This record gives sequence, C-alpha cells and structure tokens, in this order.
Amino acid sequence: MHRAVRQERDAIIMSVLTMMETIDAISMIASINKFTYRPSSMTPVRLQQISTRVAFFIAGFALAAWAPLVPFAKDRAGLDEAALGLLLLCFGAGSIVSMPLAGTLASRLGCRAMIAATTILISITLPFLACVDSFSALAAALLLFGAAVGTVDVVVNIQAVIVERASGRSMMSGFHGLFSVGGIVGALSVSSLLFLGASPLIATLAVVGVILALLAGFGKHLLPYGSHGGEARLILPRGPVLTLGLLCFITFLAEGAMLDWSAVFLTSRRGVTPGQAGFGYAVFAIAMTLGRLNGDRCVQALGGKRILLFGSLCAAAGLAVAVLVPIPAAALVGFVLVGVGCSNLVPVLYSAAGSQSAMPAALIGFVAQAATLSIAFMGVATLLLLVARSSHVAVR
Repeated sequence: MHRAVRQERDAIIMSVLTMMETIDAISMIASINKFTYRPSSMTPVRLQQISTRVAFFIAGFALAAWAPLVPFAKDRAGLDEAALGLLLLCFGAGSIVSMPLAGTLASRLGCRAMIAATTILISITLPFLACVDSFSALAAALLLFGAAVGTVDVVVNIQAVIVERASGRSMMSGFHGLFSVGGIVGALSVSSLLFLGASPLIATLAVVGVILALLAGFGKHLLPYGSHGGEARLILPRGPVLTLGLLCFITFLAEGAMLDWSAVFLTSRRGVTPGQAGFGYAVFAIAMTLGRLNGDRCVQALGGKRILLFGSLCAAAGLAVAVLVPIPAAALVGFVLVGVGCSNLVPVLYSAAGSQSAMPAALIGFVAQAATLSIAFMGVATLLLLVARSSHVAVR
C-alpha cells in the first residue's frame, strides 16, 4: 500500500516537473522574437545550419545513452523501485532549475559557449552515472546531468530558431529529426556495447569520446551570440506562451506514453512476449524520426496550422486503434500513427513560440493505477484532440 502511494506521489511530482520544464523551454524560445541574426563572414550560414543539426544529434545521443544504464545503476546501489523512482526525479529537478536560466546565460555568453560548456558537463557526469554506487552520489550526478541536458535543450532550440529565421525556410523539424536520430544511435550504441560485454563505464567513455569529437569538429560554427545586443533577462511565461507550453506538454505526454508504456501495453493487453514487446517503441521511434526528417518539406507545403491539426488527429487515431482493435498487429500500426502524428507537433510549436510577439510518462502510470492502461491511453488521445482543436490559435 505504501509502495503504491509512493509511486503515485512520484508520478504527480514528475508530471508537475515536466509541465514546468515545458513552459520554461517555450518561454526561452518565445523571447527569440527580439533576437536578430548577425551574419559572420567567417562562419557561412550553411556551416551554422550543419552545426545546429550536430548539436541536436549530441543532445539526443547523450540523453539516450543514460537509458540503458538505469538498470545497472539500480543494481549497483541496491535500490528498490520506489527509491529508483525518487532518484530519477533528480534528473527533472536539475532540468527545472537550469532551464529558466539557460536563455539568460545564452544571451550573455552566446549559444556556442553555453552548448560547449554544458556538453562538457554532460561528458563528465555520464561516466559517474556509470560507476558510482550510492544513492547520494547517483542523485548528485543525475542532478547535474539533468541540469546540463535541460540547458542544452533550451540553447540548441534558441540557436535553431535564429538559424531557421536567417534561412527564410522551415528547418525546425529537420533539427529535431537529428535529435531523434541521436537518440536511436545513442541507445543502440550503448546497448550493443553492453551486450558485447563492455562495462557501463567503458560504454559511457565511448559515448563521451564521440560527443567530444563532434563538439571539437563542429562547435566552432555555433552562434557566438544568443540575443540582440547581449540583453539578458528572465522571461516570464504569459498569454500565448502558456498555451503553446500546454500543447507541447500534451505532445510530450503522448511521446512519454510510448516510451514507458508501449511495451507494458503489448504484454499486459495484447499477450505479446516481453522479448518482442520492445518492437512497439521501435516502430514508434522510427516513424517519428522519418516524419521529422521529412517534416520541413511538409510544413512548407501544408503550413504549420495543418501540420498541427492533422498530426494531432493522426496521433489520437493511432492511440484509438491500438486500444480498440484487440490484436498485436493493430497496436503496432497504431504506434506508427502516433509516431508520424507527433513527429512535427513540437517543432511547429517551437517555431510558433519563436515567432509570436506577445512529457510525462509518469502521469500515465498514475492514471493507469486509477483505471486501466487502455483508458489512460484513450485519455492521452482525447488530450491530443485538444491540440487539434487549438491549431488555429497556436499557429497563425
């Protein structure tokens, strides 16, 4: 009984943290409407676009490298599930502390310096997460890791909005597509190294080597500024920014449902073996990545409003298919639809935040305990309909 209460408490805390992180990120990006692009004769626009893609790849690569390490950290520290849930909250806590400051620091120091500094911090904390064996040490390392990842997330999107605006065309989906590619490569790389017998420390050192090599090769082409005239101030969310933040939160909730609950749904509701249940998230991730890599052309052809409308409807339909058609193949088709539908929602919303002038999975667990996992999935589908209904307000 006490364990269930602790799990519900952690779920609520994680939900609140994710909502706050989303609003913080949107607020920072919304402030870019006052930023201006200052071309440099020494750094061609093309190289800045490539470096932005590499920065998104690094962010996804580093974040995904942590996921396969979680079971090892749990075993080393001798944690039960409740203690592990509390430990994982440190990541969100680190992010929520750093994200409100990220935009201000980027405007003072520039995107290049901030991305470089936080990438180095990620490279330092990852090996610690792979070898420390006490709850307190893991909590401290995860707090710093979350702060670094949260800062990178905000600053790369600031860079992305400035570079996209300078290009005069939609590029945000492609940038986020590289984040997805980085996530797939990071998870597969670490998982493969661990499968081949490498220790968690060796696997993370290999990841750090790749991260630092990419930073050394492309970091010099990142923007040396982050705002107009070096102005630095905290941005308080208000008006349409709060709306955009809420819509992003709903999208992250759907993505988190796939990450943490697709395998559970397939095993508990569709009778799929645990060894095959991972295919649910795999098809979702592949569909999302392909959708994002082709998203810029879709946004240019259809416009952000239609992408937001049809994408959210597609994702909602996918969840409905997975729940209402009681065969495993239909669930996989539904997860593909969720991936395709969600793929460009956040990029479009981030672009809207940058041009306006004025995730979480734990919540699924909380609802699933109160009802059933199928009802929880349908609840997310209903929220996605709210995103579709708001498309004409969020994107003009």
